Amino acid sequence: MENKPTSSNFIRNIVIEDLESGKHSDIITRFPPEPNGYLHIGHAKSIVLNFELADEFNGKTNLRFDDTNPIKEDTEYVESIKEDVHWLGFQWDKLLFASDYFEEMYNRAVLLIKKGKAYVCDLTPEEIRNYRGTLTEPGKESPYRSRSVEENMDLFQRMRKGEFKDGEKVLRAKIDMNSPNINMRDPIIYRIAHAEHHNTGDKWCIYPMYDFAHPIEDAIEGVTHSICTLEFEDHRPLYDWVVEECEMESKPQQIEFARLNLTNTVMSKRKLKLLVDEKIVDGWDDPRMPTIAGLRRRGYTPESIRNFCREIGVAKASSVVDSQMLEHFIREDLNKKAPRSMAVMRPIKVVITNYPEGQVEWLESEVNPDNPEAGTKMIPFSREIYIEEEDFMENPPKKYFRLFPGNEVRLRHAYFIKCTDFIKDENGRVVEIHCTYDPETKSGTGFTGRKVKGTLHWVSASHAVPAEFRLFEPILLENEEDNKDFLECINSDSLEVLQGFVEPDMKDVKPQDKFQFVRHGYFNVDYKYTTKEKPVFNRIVSLKSSFAVKK
Repeated sequence: MENKPTSSNFIRNIVIEDLESGKHSDIITRFPPEPNGYLHIGHAKSIVLNFELADEFNGKTNLRFDDTNPIKEDTEYVESIKEDVHWLGFQWDKLLFASDYFEEMYNRAVLLIKKGKAYVCDLTPEEIRNYRGTLTEPGKESPYRSRSVEENMDLFQRMRKGEFKDGEKVLRAKIDMNSPNINMRDPIIYRIAHAEHHNTGDKWCIYPMYDFAHPIEDAIEGVTHSICTLEFEDHRPLYDWVVEECEMESKPQQIEFARLNLTNTVMSKRKLKLLVDEKIVDGWDDPRMPTIAGLRRRGYTPESIRNFCREIGVAKASSVVDSQMLEHFIREDLNKKAPRSMAVMRPIKVVITNYPEGQVEWLESEVNPDNPEAGTKMIPFSREIYIEEEDFMENPPKKYFRLFPGNEVRLRHAYFIKCTDFIKDENGRVVEIHCTYDPETKSGTGFTGRKVKGTLHWVSASHAVPAEFRLFEPILLENEEDNKDFLECINSDSLEVLQGFVEPDMKDVKPQDKFQFVRHGYFNVDYKYTTKEKPVFNRIVSLKSSFAVKK
């Protein structure tokens, strides 16, 4: 991985202080996703933060799956998360599962019961919500709160044996129904779920709640700094209560930071799953999705995502980041890496009437002008070529400098051509343009006789390789509003598919190869739709943006 700049933030300062004070001699962090969906760009921020923080101080980072909800979790998600973390350039110290600790968690729950700190409750979920109170009103104690230790032990053991139905009973921590923090009002710590678990099968029918499992996992693993997003700040007292009352030897510290919010971007796994289930996209890896798999398929590089995450930094205050910043970093990364090529996406044929029939010239072109070491390549030029439909107008407005009757333009790497005539079909659409060329104007010969204002890209018709181009717009028309149905915000025009041509050297491209198509932007070869006969290119990003990163 490339050398990375070290930027200060409040979490890094805490780590430095803990090391200098002797509170910790080693740093252990973890990335703990729930395997109930694919990771998105917001998770990338957490991955980069946890792994690079530990790496800076010669610590360790574990990848741990918080798989405590068998109803929503799947092995497919486990494998996709592992692939994403590796692809981003990180290697975990240990691969762990919350489900590995189910027996230990059960024993800690028994300990709470024996200490009089937990009880089995028969209230329905709706009753529990009603009893909990509000932010301004205290909660009300459950009628089952005073059950004896013996009765609670008996019921909890029977819950484990599968004697009760889903939702019939729960185990709750006994804390304080009058607490100003609603999370401390006797939270549920175990529920019944007769469901197959991806890791433990049907061994268990009771499962710990996240707020109970997470601190125990951190403590078992010796995590020193449990870094999570800001919505867990109100859960921190419960996190500390579980660690203390369950008598865990290790005392991890929970630290919260602001999650990543991007303009015009869905950042909810539930909503992303809805897009997949409703077939609005063609899977979790659809290039319009902000999932890491989607960004990878679209053509984003690990380097661009890591640099983006470092640039946005780590803060306590929530904010919304302009999605153009992410685009800036992929442009910056690909500028020197991506070979240049010419592609025509909305083709119209041009016949150069005074060019010899059957003749082919091979013209030299730089592979990447911003990287001289990339060398040069040869491009075929012939009597018939394709140009972009938008590069010709029969009756152009003022300051239109491309091709129109009587006007002369330069063909990139080739000659000046002048429009003499054109042919229309029965619908009045121009289908063929006739031009003449000036053999004295060949690029690279130093011709200075006259100047033209327009330069067009093109592809030789007899050598052109048919290709498909997939152009994307944000899948959200606007940032979601609380009072608006999520599906009403979907942009029905987020995908445009075009059929055109590319240069002949593109016939052997491989999935994930990246190019800059002149005037069109950066493109990536799609691994799902590309065939031997026809490459499919996803536009990663256009060439220019008004966005600028502050120095």
